[in-house]
Amino acid sequence: MVMRIFPRSIRARLTAIATAIAALVVFATSTFMLVTVPDNLRDVVRDRVEVSVRRIASDARAGELSTALQAPARVHFLEVVTPSGDVLASTTGRDVHWKLKAFRPAEPDKLYVKEAWAPHERNAGETHFLVMAMSVPTPNGLVAVYGASSLTDVDRAIRWFEIQTFVIAPLILASVMGITWLVVGSALRPVERIRSKLAEITGQDLSRRVPVPDTGDEITLLAATTNDTLDRLERSAETQRRFVADASHELRSPIAALRTQLEVANAIPEETDWSATGARALAAVDRLTGIIDELLMLARLDAGAVAPRRVVDMCRLAAEQVRRRGDARVAIVPDLCASAPVHGSPVQLDRILTNLLDNATRHAETRIDLEVAVEDDRWVVVTVTDDGEGIAPEDRERVFERFTRLDSAKAKDQSGSGLGLPLSREIALSHGGTLTIADHSPGARFVLVLPSYQGA
Repeated sequence: MVMRIFPRSIRARLTAIATAIAALVVFATSTFMLVTVPDNLRDVVRDRVEVSVRRIASDARAGELSTALQAPARVHFLEVVTPSGDVLASTTGRDVHWKLKAFRPAEPDKLYVKEAWAPHERNAGETHFLVMAMSVPTPNGLVAVYGASSLTDVDRAIRWFEIQTFVIAPLILASVMGITWLVVGSALRPVERIRSKLAEITGQDLSRRVPVPDTGDEITLLAATTNDTLDRLERSAETQRRFVADASHELRSPIAALRTQLEVANAIPEETDWSATGARALAAVDRLTGIIDELLMLARLDAGAVAPRRVVDMCRLAAEQVRRRGDARVAIVPDLCASAPVHGSPVQLDRILTNLLDNATRHAETRIDLEVAVEDDRWVVVTVTDDGEGIAPEDRERVFERFTRLDSAKAKDQSGSGLGLPLSREIALSHGGTLTIADHSPGARFVLVLPSYQGA
């Protein structure tokens, strides 16, 4: 079993990351403060004592030393001592017991610093002092100048700072952890509602939608996108259900007709014209084959399958269609350019022409115009125009819906499946083109536009 460093929950992961970052910041800040603050506080005391010692040393060097030294605030002790230990001058009222002989400045004009614990008359115990000493030559010989200041306030401040650091740091981390947990939980609450709603949606009922929060953030966009996806899924499922129902209905008719013919022929074989019965059965089988072929091609197009493609000359395909329809009910009048190459499936492109010409043949009165042209060296435009009753503007998109047949089409041909035009448009779209119905009177004009082949 693989060990996970982070928990699976996004809420827990973000809380852990935020806490880790906060811990790193607090640790770095605390370490910096613990390193710098004590030294800075001691430097303040040292500067104060150093100024006093150098002032007294300057007076002693000039022979202007007073026996009663005045110590500034927070400097507890000043004293001038000869090498033999005689006290020449000192502060008054601030008696501190020092073992000064153990701390003698050796070199003249060099400042020596030491921290020491010494008894103070005002304190029952010992006090922590910062002591500084300097030897200085005077008119009466070499003397040592001493100064001291208590570090009690500094030690107390450092101790409180350390206590607060080690107490407040865990509180900060606990606060960051708790706040992050609550904030992330609040932010992810809409996601949980979306998840629970999605879990309730099934393939049998795609009408339900997830709640869209009004926060206007990425979760709002996620919910809106999810609902849009559910809308598309619902439309697709409804289309599939309608497609299956329509396909079943279309297949049932020729199968029922074929079965009826065979049952009648089988019931009275001696009175059956087997030649006519076979012809009718073949016609029903042909219709079944055509419907099944169109359904299979639509299924492949819906699945995104790409048929083998090569360079196809639409002029040549159109000319072949005209040749095959030489004995058709309505004459086809071609207007073809020299060459109109496209890159596509020969079978599918020929199927478009077949469907368009079959549709025009059913509705035309006297003629069908077939035009193939190249526009702007970029597009191959195929136009099929009939002089029939035409298609109303409100029906020009509906005829491209699967199994849709207008009343005029049913009256002219009962054997149609309503798949030819939808299949033709799907083929055009799969080749990067379009198939539309343009304004024309009389009759209908179908316009197929495909990208022209530009070479390798």
